[in-house]
Amino acid sequence: MVTSKRLTATLGFFSTAAYVYAESHTVVFVNDCGFGTPLLKAQDGTTLSTGGTFTINGPLIGAIAFLQTGSCSDKGEGCTIVEITLQNPTTPGNGSSVDINFLPPDHTFSGPTGFGYFNGCDGAGADCTTPNCPTPFPHQGPLEVDCDADNVNLAVTFCD
Repeated sequence: MVTSKRLTATLGFFSTAAYVYAESHTVVFVNDCGFGTPLLKAQDGTTLSTGGTFTINGPLIGAIAFLQTGSCSDKGEGCTIVEITLQNPTTPGNGSSVDINFLPPDHTFSGPTGFGYFNGCDGAGADCTTPNCPTPFPHQGPLEVDCDADNVNLAVTFCD
């Protein structure tokens, strides 16, 4: 027979365990350009951050980041974008994936852009400092970087 005291203790343990293991991801921006506003947009176009640190409890699927200089559309068209999916892997190879995209006709190189994972897959990332970077996703190349670490975070840089 489970007493209410024991049940409370058991539920407390599970809620603590759920909190400790809950999925969470943070995106931070470093804008060394001296101009522009870093934007993080959700897949539906909602603005999630205008240059500050953004943390989500759960996965961040299909988001984009870009430096709004006045020449980018609301969805980053006309500029270089960072395409972001941060999620804990359910199977190997099914975790986070981030890439730099400046493929015409929708996007174009608009300035040095990079990203790097931290709190997991530390040191993994990509930088594109000139329009002569290797061809970005979806045409293979080193500008797409995957990470299978739980609760991984991302730094997006401009002009670094």
